[in-house]
Amino acid sequence: MKIAYVDTSCLVAIAFGEPESDDLARRLGGFDEIFSSNLLEAELRAALAREGAGGDVEWLSWLTWVLPDRPLSREITRVMTAGYVRGADLWHLACALYLAQAPRDLAFITLDEKQATVSRALGFAG
Repeated sequence: MKIAYVDTSCLVAIAFGEPESDDLARRLGGFDEIFSSNLLEAELRAALAREGAGGDVEWLSWLTWVLPDRPLSREITRVMTAGYVRGADLWHLACALYLAQAPRDLAFITLDEKQATVSRALGFAG
């Protein structure tokens, strides 16, 4: 089973039809299941509102939400050891670590270069 964790940057690109959005949508379509933190919904809605796009995000229903049932202190420390990222990016990476038994078995999909660099340092598939 091919699984991925998707960061908000990818769905923002798709929502706004950015140049890489078609390739990204095809790539995401190649996974059996796609996960994300529910922080993604807030970040996506904020981006849409900022640009005056509003709109329905019911298309998020194909995502499986990662809802940690404990503090992610271990995962956050592990991410920070791998490299510095901003708070929301840190949370996405920590949620992906929480989800993955072995990071190499989970693709971490992002358009943010710093976050991608740290995800590779943590062992996630690209």
